[in-house]
Amino acid sequence: MEPYTLEYAERETGVPAEAIRELAHAYATADKAMICWTLGITEHHNAVDNVLALINLATLTGHVGKYGSGLNPLRGQNNVQGGGDMGALPDRLPGFQHVENDALRAPFDAAWGVAVPPKKGWHLSAMFDAIERGDLRAAYVIGENPVQSEADQKRAKHLLGSLDFMVVQDLFLTATAELADVVLPAAAAWAESEGTVTNSERRVQRVRKALEPPGEARDDLWIIFELARRMGHDWGEASAERVWNELRGLSPVHRGMSYERLEALGGIQWPCWDETHPGELFLHSRLWEDPVPGARIPFVPVDHDPPVDRLDDDFPIRLTTGRRLDSYNTGVQTGSYRSPMRRGETLDVSPEDAERFGFAEGERVRVVSRRGQVEVPVRVDAGLRPGLTFMTLHFQDDVATNLLTIDAIDPKSGTAEFKATAIRIEKLESPVLA
Repeated sequence: MEPYTLEYAERETGVPAEAIRELAHAYATADKAMICWTLGITEHHNAVDNVLALINLATLTGHVGKYGSGLNPLRGQNNVQGGGDMGALPDRLPGFQHVENDALRAPFDAAWGVAVPPKKGWHLSAMFDAIERGDLRAAYVIGENPVQSEADQKRAKHLLGSLDFMVVQDLFLTATAELADVVLPAAAAWAESEGTVTNSERRVQRVRKALEPPGEARDDLWIIFELARRMGHDWGEASAERVWNELRGLSPVHRGMSYERLEALGGIQWPCWDETHPGELFLHSRLWEDPVPGARIPFVPVDHDPPVDRLDDDFPIRLTTGRRLDSYNTGVQTGSYRSPMRRGETLDVSPEDAERFGFAEGERVRVVSRRGQVEVPVRVDAGLRPGLTFMTLHFQDDVATNLLTIDAIDPKSGTAEFKATAIRIEKLESPVLA
């Protein structure tokens, strides 16, 4: 800790030392305090270290294991938490049970009648590396548009195009689906399917079917069951409740969440150990017991590590990317309807930088990184500090922002460093009038 003085922090972040001191004391002495974060913390090459630093801080100040305090990674869509809970992670089975633990894996082997592979799989970034090595030759992509959402768009498109076979299952004919050998049109889960979703506070809630899917679109569950049947495995009725009950039998943290209880209680927070358990309002309360049962939380020292894409004389400006309120990710879902809040893609710059570089509001400029370039209008945003700019990836057909970003990967999480690209901004030559 010794090198990390307030003066060092001010020099690295641009935040005044006195403001850091004031916030630190306010957080440490508060009766209740919560740290919430989004992808600005995790879309870096040291994403896990950033989160560990927050955990260290909350643990040190005692803001864990009690009501109104804690750490909460806010999700970017309504069921990201649920995806992780169900085992959509390379090293976890449903209920966050580690796939390399023989005792935890055994019930799944027995229930499914096959041996679950005892080694963890690849996360998304590792899958692209595997394609590059030739170790991955086919892909089944469900509800994802990596051609436009991956950090190095040119590389992603090339590698996906090199696969021997690719299936895409999605609501829309995305740029990824256009490369696929087979496209399976899916239903909209929020209105055309039965099931559950889990929000950021671990609350599992029911989703009810309100409409029939249009045309040839089918429920995701029906598609998976039908594929299994055609491959010689009849799994019976494609019932969301049947699948949920199987999950409850295998995941201890979900065991007490019957559909009947979810309906009656308007949702339940995991862990919910049995059908008499109300669900846990908050986690880690055991840390306040005396003596503390089980293991204590370890502190994990981490060091500051600046972005991989360093600023220099050729690329002196920092670009960070993210979302705007009215749009979502690559624009596939939100781009097909109008919004009074929506405007096209812009390069948002601070008033100081607009004056320094001589940019006018709406002027088209060329944004250049070490990987690519795009042309985009300027928008002056008083909320940005000098030296920092902002763009989204909502309008990929007009401005392919991810041609600029770097695919420097956090080795622990596989997350790319979308939040820290080094760029320069070039004026475009005015057209010569005849």
